[in-house]
Amino acid sequence: MEYLADTADLEAIKQLFDYFPMSGVTTNPTILKQSGMKLSEAVKSIQNIIGDNSFHIQVMSEDCDNIVKEAKAYKNYFDFGDNYYSKIPITMEGLKAMRILKDSGINVTATAIFTQQQALIAAKAGADYVAPYVSRLDNISSHGIDVVRDIAENMTHYKLDSKVLAASFKTVDQIHRVSMHGCHSVTVNPELLYQLIKHPMTDISIETFLKDGKGVYDIEI
Repeated sequence: MEYLADTADLEAIKQLFDYFPMSGVTTNPTILKQSGMKLSEAVKSIQNIIGDNSFHIQVMSEDCDNIVKEAKAYKNYFDFGDNYYSKIPITMEGLKAMRILKDSGINVTATAIFTQQQALIAAKAGADYVAPYVSRLDNISSHGIDVVRDIAENMTHYKLDSKVLAASFKTVDQIHRVSMHGCHSVTVNPELLYQLIKHPMTDISIETFLKDGKGVYDIEI
């Protein structure tokens, strides 16, 4: 499964890419606003950290023509290669833009997905990734894990190349459960990513190893 960082916090991204097997970064207007940086500054800074790993940047335009122009403008402005993904919300205009962008060679991530049908239609339109929001679905009693499972099953059943990029997590258990239901990738905030490798029994085991190893490991390093 691919792990992506859902943040524009530069220090957090540096640390994550130093320690974790990260596959990329996702951003959206809300994340950028919280960072206090303009788009141009944030993207350039993140590019310098993550290199050729995938970078998913959400468009602000709402009509097809401008979505296409905006997505292409970012690719050219930041000199992106194949690691660039234009994040496009699932709307009528967005669907039309997805098809045009795919035909022009630009990768697409369909975002703001809340149903299996939205994801399936976006995949049929050519989206490389479809991004269902888990916790936001849970908040309205719509069972986000089940929606992710259904979407992942659809991708396999209909032999579609789109990957499920699950988003909007609040707990480690949610990430665990989507991974067990065939989810291809997750985008997670840094705090929650750190929790993925934490367990009290791991801490106890390491403490025991350190204690028992004293006086036994005698080779100088």
